[in-house]
Amino acid sequence: MKQIDMQSVYQEIFPFWNEISDADRECICQNSHAVSFSKGEHIHDGNECSGVIFVRSGSLRLYMMSDDGKDITLYRLHEGDMCMLSASCVLEAITFEVLVDAEEDSECYVIGGPAFAAVSEQNPRIRIFALETAVSRFSDVMWVMQQILFMSMDQRLAIFLCDESARTGSDTITLTHGQIARYMGSAREVVSRMLKYFANEGMVEVSRGGIKILDKKRLRQLTR
Repeated sequence: MKQIDMQSVYQEIFPFWNEISDADRECICQNSHAVSFSKGEHIHDGNECSGVIFVRSGSLRLYMMSDDGKDITLYRLHEGDMCMLSASCVLEAITFEVLVDAEEDSECYVIGGPAFAAVSEQNPRIRIFALETAVSRFSDVMWVMQQILFMSMDQRLAIFLCDESARTGSDTITLTHGQIARYMGSAREVVSRMLKYFANEGMVEVSRGGIKILDKKRLRQLTR
């Protein structure tokens, strides 16, 4: 992508863009590139500085994995979202390993980590932005932990379905039981059993096309 295009893009994305020097803007643009990720592609393994990722379209999943291969979804990134945790060289205080996969075909902008780190060292506004972006995501992580530790499965599933419906603007959730289980940090069998219970209660309809919410009011009552 041409530099002039990146200048236009970053002017919309970064609140600090007009406050940094031409040389720093040029450095960021020259170390940026557009990348296409295929569904299921592994993007970041936690041991490298993959760079700052901005999602143009598609969906990415950030997760952690235990030594025995179990993983827990921390949050997902969609169009317009930015990932700072993939740039460990920018946020050296982040010492835990986060993995990133493409949940669907995705188009992203990637800024090289070393270049972004070098520029942020000279510009407190950039470093503050990076920290604020990362910290804002920790509220999502804490919400995941709160659900796993303190909420029942029916409450967690009701929250997930309501949130996904609100995000997509549709009452039909086009995700498999396995995908939902992965996002919730549960087992597919548990999710399927709970969805069957919801269906028997008339709250949802389960089919090969997805899960259709029939009684959103009752489903929301479970989230409280």
